[in-house]
Amino acid sequence: MEIVELGGVQPNPRVKLVRQGIGLCREKNIDFILAIGGGSVIDSAKAIAVGALASEDIWNYYDGTAESPFTEALPVGVVLTIPAAGSETSTSAVLTNDEGHYKRPIGSSLLIPRFAVMNPEFCYTLSPRQIACGVCDIMAHMMERYFTNEPHVQLTDQLIEGGIRTVLHNGPEVLKNPCNYDSWAEIMWAGSLAHNNLLDTGRESDWASHDISHEVSGMYDVTHGAALSILFPAWMKYVYKKNPGKLAQFAVNVFGAHMGLDREETVIQEMIEQLEGWYRAMGLPVRLSQEGVGSDGFEEMAQKAMENRRYMGNYVKLSKEDIIEIFKLAQ
Repeated sequence: MEIVELGGVQPNPRVKLVRQGIGLCREKNIDFILAIGGGSVIDSAKAIAVGALASEDIWNYYDGTAESPFTEALPVGVVLTIPAAGSETSTSAVLTNDEGHYKRPIGSSLLIPRFAVMNPEFCYTLSPRQIACGVCDIMAHMMERYFTNEPHVQLTDQLIEGGIRTVLHNGPEVLKNPCNYDSWAEIMWAGSLAHNNLLDTGRESDWASHDISHEVSGMYDVTHGAALSILFPAWMKYVYKKNPGKLAQFAVNVFGAHMGLDREETVIQEMIEQLEGWYRAMGLPVRLSQEGVGSDGFEEMAQKAMENRRYMGNYVKLSKEDIIEIFKLAQ
């Protein structure tokens, strides 16, 4: 086999490197792409796989300006080394464009990798920051699906609750002992199940926290997991007054809160404090200021977040003004 290597993938993977990869595929007549790494590597491989066979620039599919959808992609395989994004089994890929500081996703069943090698031993050399950001991303994928207004989703509710409890337990275990095979196996499996669409069954997911976090990552190059550890609690603080039901259930079934008379608001607030405490214990930020993000960018990020849409999220539909208020709570 002829093998051509392309290194240099960054967190919040860049379209510039993807375009370079597309050029290599066309020049060398590449017919298969192997992604060895985490979500940024896999998402770059997926974008290259689409762009190599497309007639338009790859970014057109991300910003919605393509004249028609892509209909084919090169096959992609994965050797996973960072459990986090779930991209090894997902239909999605996220890419960042430094021109305009945009971070945007695409989705298609064509993007599902043909295989994924998932060996927990490949995770042993991850840094504490990579571990923490990874498990935060896994939890966030499950939480985005959990907060839904769809009734009668007991089974998937409980699958998500169990998945999050698994990560809450095993995340600190691998941080303490990075060579803990069994805990890594639990986390790897949770990461894939969190984002392979199984947990979407019968549900309308939210995704506001992810979409808002993409603006922070796009403008300030904040690692995805760190942006989520800041913005998910802030989103909870903002939306629970409008729609407390699922947040109270989450507090009881995931964090073991005890619901009594007139305690719904208190239980939710205590749960958010516990969640932020868990993030802190993992070494993650819980405020934008910890990542050097000031309030001067709130208006621009909120404006960009609302481009080409009437509202953001589904659990509580958010406007530009709502997003600014969430940024303020995260400051």
